Amino acid sequence: MTIDRRRILGLQTPIDMLRRLTPLLILALPLVAACTAPTPNVLVFSKTAGWRHDSIESGHAMFRRMAEEEGWDLEITEDSTVFESGPLSEFDTVVFLLTTLDVLGESGQREMERFIQAGGGYVGIHAAADTEYGWPWYGRLVGAYFTGHPPGTPEGVITVVDSTFVATSHLPATWNKADEWYDFRTTNRFRNILLTVDEFSYKTPEQGPVTPSHELAWYHEFDGGRSFYTALGHTSESYTDPLFVEHIRGGMQWAIGTPRSLDYSAPTVRPTEDRFEITVLADTLNEPMELDILPDGEVLFIERGGEIHKVTAAGEDRVLATLPVSTTLEDGLLGLAVDPDFEASGWIYLYHSPPDVSLNRLSRFELTGDGLDLASGVTILDVPTQRVECCHAGGSVEFGPDGSIFVSTGDNTNPFASSGYAPTDSRPGREPWDAQRTSANANDLRGKVLRVILRSEGGHDIPEGNLFPADGSRGRPEIYAMGLRNPFRINIDQRTGWLYWGDIGPDAADDDSLRGPRGHDEINQARSPGFFGWPYFIGDNKPYAAYDFARERAGEFAVGAAPANESRNNTGRTFLPPAQGAWIWYPYNETDLFPLLGDGGRSAMAGPVYYREEGQTAGFPEYYSGRLFMYEWMRNKVYAVDIDEYGWYGHMEELLPGEKLSRPMDLRFGPEGDLYMIEYGNQWNAENPDARLTRIRFKG
Repeated sequence: MTIDRRRILGLQTPIDMLRRLTPLLILALPLVAACTAPTPNVLVFSKTAGWRHDSIESGHAMFRRMAEEEGWDLEITEDSTVFESGPLSEFDTVVFLLTTLDVLGESGQREMERFIQAGGGYVGIHAAADTEYGWPWYGRLVGAYFTGHPPGTPEGVITVVDSTFVATSHLPATWNKADEWYDFRTTNRFRNILLTVDEFSYKTPEQGPVTPSHELAWYHEFDGGRSFYTALGHTSESYTDPLFVEHIRGGMQWAIGTPRSLDYSAPTVRPTEDRFEITVLADTLNEPMELDILPDGEVLFIERGGEIHKVTAAGEDRVLATLPVSTTLEDGLLGLAVDPDFEASGWIYLYHSPPDVSLNRLSRFELTGDGLDLASGVTILDVPTQRVECCHAGGSVEFGPDGSIFVSTGDNTNPFASSGYAPTDSRPGREPWDAQRTSANANDLRGKVLRVILRSEGGHDIPEGNLFPADGSRGRPEIYAMGLRNPFRINIDQRTGWLYWGDIGPDAADDDSLRGPRGHDEINQARSPGFFGWPYFIGDNKPYAAYDFARERAGEFAVGAAPANESRNNTGRTFLPPAQGAWIWYPYNETDLFPLLGDGGRSAMAGPVYYREEGQTAGFPEYYSGRLFMYEWMRNKVYAVDIDEYGWYGHMEELLPGEKLSRPMDLRFGPEGDLYMIEYGNQWNAENPDARLTRIRFKG
């Protein structure tokens, strides 16, 4: 027999010690977990600016019980300054409980955005979808906006679409519940649907039920964070209903995620405005038009009167040359681009209006040292125009990633005799009042974006991929996009090759049942060549009616699938390609689709798509990578527009909303990643002290 001396002497073996300690270890585990796992912190926000639900207090009581059961820290408030006084970083999830209409100011909205982008959670209950209609980011966060509901709280039949999710796994396959049943306008297609309700179970035939699968609750990851929404929760009884309470509990658990894990340094987080600095490089300019950046970072810009400027690395504004131009109507020195191979060639390109002939010309010039050799000018392309009647010259010049050069041209048509609708007066002697002779004319270069390949000796060739064949058999082969009114600023995405432009629209303030739609400005995206509608369509292909200007009678409306140019002034084909709608469109007044653009005068312009390169240490942060910078000349705003993975419009936000601008005229990113901007100034056709060139730099 083996004798263990430690037992005889009363000493403990390792196994004895483990047995004695095990119960203590088991008891200590919760204490250890409590010390190491942070406590979730929840903010419940129930401010109302519209309808106030009687069930708000019941909701508060439910969250107090739930927080005690779950061990959460909880703050309940209707004070929106909680969002404005500092970061929300102390919270893990923000609940919008039965909120209505506009409950946050601009600074609060920005802080909520940053909270989600840092990895925070959002839970929206019922009327949270009846909140912040003018804040499109919030619309995408909540997933849909409320549009109405039938009266009362009838019983509806709910179907569980996803029984694996924590907020629905406890529910029966079908659930009969009394509630107020919302109708929605979807604002985010990328949602995971959890519950649907049969409209036929709660709507009468007179109320027009449409679907047995009306979306009711969903979740999705959005902009770096997590969002859960349920349309249930109108009644006070809901907040003591075990099935509903567990529905909310599960949504909360998912939205909370890992407590205290917010990361405000993540590239998804919008930088605060104080992290940018603006430096004025030149001011008191006289109608500055376009700018471009040389490889060494020095800046070129032009003025409509013909001056070509260079701002040196030392900050000196030098006039390199003055090109003789006609400034009749809207002509002048209009466009500028630096050759992609400038370091080898020394070439720049100018789009200008020669004083002695009625046309606009794209020319190449040689830049040497601190001078521009005007004698080196070589013609690339001529666009015949008329200078008898105003308006619309376009004039923006950009290079594509394949080395082809794009030029925008306006419709060169008088807009003032068509009541702000489509100028299609084809009577003899009224040619300058008919945009069908230009924009919709396949044999005319006006009202277009042109695309050509440069010859080293001058002139141009036709690249593959334009709208019409290179032999000119179906239209001018230089045309890439036609059916444009005044595409004043264009830009090319240097990675995708997609063309963006702002098209300044007509002036009608109201829709007319006989003539057609009110005026809209557009931001367009062309992934391939096409016809973009003018003067037969505007915006998302809203049609104009044919109009007899002699008899002042409206006729049939245009058909987008088969537009026809039957004007006597048309020298090209009659039947045109199908009309393509705009990417973004807006009238003088605020719209539900693009509310952040606000209201007021209109002059839409498209700036660059920014990309932060791998290994880049300066310049705009990764947050802005892949976004289009559009700007509104009349409204003095610059917007960063999110483009989703499919190339569609996502949402927009104002860049530096606290900065006062004076008619932003052109934007360009330099090689170091700084954003350069020229502002026209507030007085038209004049030298302005607030007309300036600025550099916007991210300080990090």
